[in-house]
Amino acid sequence: MAMAAAGPPASRAAYDDVVIGAGHNGLTAAAYLARAGRSVLVLESDDHVGGAAVSATPFPGVAARLSRYSYLVSLMPPEIIADLELDVELVRRRHSSYTPLPSDPSRGLLVDTADEHATAVSFARAAGGDTEFVAWRRFYEQMGQIARRVFPTLIEPLRSREQMNELVAHADPAADAESAHLWELLTTRPLGEVIERYFDDDVVRGVVATDGLIGTFADLHDTSLRQNICFLYHLIGGGTGNWDVPVGGMGAVSGALYQAAVAAGAVIHTNCRVIGVDPDDGTVDYVMTETAGNRQRVGSVRGSMIHAACAPTVLNTMLDAPVDTETAPQGAQLKINLLLERLPGLRDASVDPRAAFAGTFHVNESYEQLQTAWAQARLDQVPALPPCEIYCHTLADPSVLGPELAGMHTLTLFGLHMPPEVFAAPGATADAVEATLASLNSVLAEPIQSVIATDTHGNACLEVKTPQDLAAAVGLPGGNIFHRSLQWPWAQTGAQVGRWGVETRHPRLLLCGAGARRGGGVSGIPGRNAAAAVLAW
Repeated sequence: MAMAAAGPPASRAAYDDVVIGAGHNGLTAAAYLARAGRSVLVLESDDHVGGAAVSATPFPGVAARLSRYSYLVSLMPPEIIADLELDVELVRRRHSSYTPLPSDPSRGLLVDTADEHATAVSFARAAGGDTEFVAWRRFYEQMGQIARRVFPTLIEPLRSREQMNELVAHADPAADAESAHLWELLTTRPLGEVIERYFDDDVVRGVVATDGLIGTFADLHDTSLRQNICFLYHLIGGGTGNWDVPVGGMGAVSGALYQAAVAAGAVIHTNCRVIGVDPDDGTVDYVMTETAGNRQRVGSVRGSMIHAACAPTVLNTMLDAPVDTETAPQGAQLKINLLLERLPGLRDASVDPRAAFAGTFHVNESYEQLQTAWAQARLDQVPALPPCEIYCHTLADPSVLGPELAGMHTLTLFGLHMPPEVFAAPGATADAVEATLASLNSVLAEPIQSVIATDTHGNACLEVKTPQDLAAAVGLPGGNIFHRSLQWPWAQTGAQVGRWGVETRHPRLLLCGAGARRGGGVSGIPGRNAAAAVLAW
């Protein structure tokens, strides 16, 4: 991971822009602003840059660089990669997903984006006919039309809801009217109701539903529609909804952004924790920890503009009055990183494990199972059969492994419906991990434990991250991977129309992190939009 300069910023120095946080969005903002000729200072509290978009070698003596927190890329516009001349390579996954049937794991549903016939056959085998495949193809064709229209707007000034509706429904007079109807349903009716209208099979419904629940703790019929917003963001990336593998791991993405910012002249300092912000005169106070002797000193700088790449609730702690009213964001996931000696066998002998694990491997995520797990977690209980999904980075990109690990594989597991309260009781984390691995084992031909590699100390190469861990390690309030609840990608009020979704009530203070409107995911969009607001694009 790229490291920043160790020296302290000059106290009371003045900059055009001061960026709080060197996560991927803060680095994006810094790169754009510095390339425009502005003087830019980035202050990062950690001893490294990248935030949640980092790679790490968590297993002692094992040369496996895992994407430790975030792990796939969908929402990063190609314009950002081109504008900043980023050395970033993204690999498209051929197999979208594989889902063993919970009732009979010897059968499963494999979605192969390169072979529609094979996918149709898999649907027929898993769902007992061709009806669900026809509905699937129809649904995602309509979502594709929506994605192609909505995604480009994320790096444009905000439209009103009415303007967005007009864009989606009437941009092309020859467009399929069904996509306009689906858009209306997605933006007005609970996701569960939408899914139930389109699909009948319990497993197929569950595969569709998971995109509304990644990092979002919600009943599929929640009338707030926050599961719908999550679903929309997961399906519009790149105008296709594809989730791609970053070659070299997620640290390669943040590393490229770091290099772009520094090459453009941005000054980046780590070990500088911001403790106060005066948004009226632009003063930013910080505490710097000097690595030599672990000494601390207090300093301050001034910026004509201040860009907060941290979560809004974290920014609130630096201000006299809050800029955001969501006081308790909540995450809902259990992340487990694994290194395997080899891929485990499947109960479904008709599917190559390399195909099953290359895409998203859905484990006990049928529609009914998702709802049951949510109901149990809502009572602060670890779900009896935790739903989770996994994928194998090394099937697309073996470069993250040292040569001595040839043939081994990383595995990323993301457990749904795991809010912070589930982990509050003593021993709850161990219970959650045990239950989650048991859930995975229920669809495998052999226990996952039998193929987990060991480190130089003989310990299993298994790393666990709860919402509490994410809050402590990367400043995600409540472990919320989006910094706060995701928001619809249009203006909430008339005053926001034509603006960038990064503004606060303070003219000199902008949000440039995932908590901005049109934030969430590894995208760089809030960072770019904050720069656009300053540069008056």
